[in-house]
Amino acid sequence: MKKCVFAGSFDPPTTGHKKIIDDCLKLFDEVVVAIMINTQKTCALTEQQRKALIEKLYKDNGRVRVVIFGGAAVDLLEKENTPFYVRGVRNTVDFEYENQNFFANKKLKDDIVTIYIPAEQQSLHVSSTLVKNSVKFDKDFKDYVPEEIYGDIIKLLSPRK
Repeated sequence: MKKCVFAGSFDPPTTGHKKIIDDCLKLFDEVVVAIMINTQKTCALTEQQRKALIEKLYKDNGRVRVVIFGGAAVDLLEKENTPFYVRGVRNTVDFEYENQNFFANKKLKDDIVTIYIPAEQQSLHVSSTLVKNSVKFDKDFKDYVPEEIYGDIIKLLSPRK
């Protein structure tokens, strides 16, 4: 059974995140979506809220498992017993950042296989920050988040305006 880990903050999950998970399902038997705890980031949603949103997207798909993890990605790969680490890239800035992390991770876990999945052209500008700012300034963001969780995101983020 082939399994991968797709890790991120997902604050909140976007259409870009969903596309990457969907692409992973074409390649792997199981996709572990890891909500990473990053103490250097101030998130708008709790880890549990982000986990619930992604679980809602894949409630009928037993091949997606969502976990919360507060350590290094290489430790999560070891725990999940897989070398496959998926990263989404929108632009050259993302690629440079991910490539630097790849070389650092490779020193820590020699068998790591990092897979870069590029964003679709219409999603190159989509980010969790864009969604949060759209909510904050009462702008439409329907195209930036999966339809199934749009209402949930409004309810969760609107009080933070």
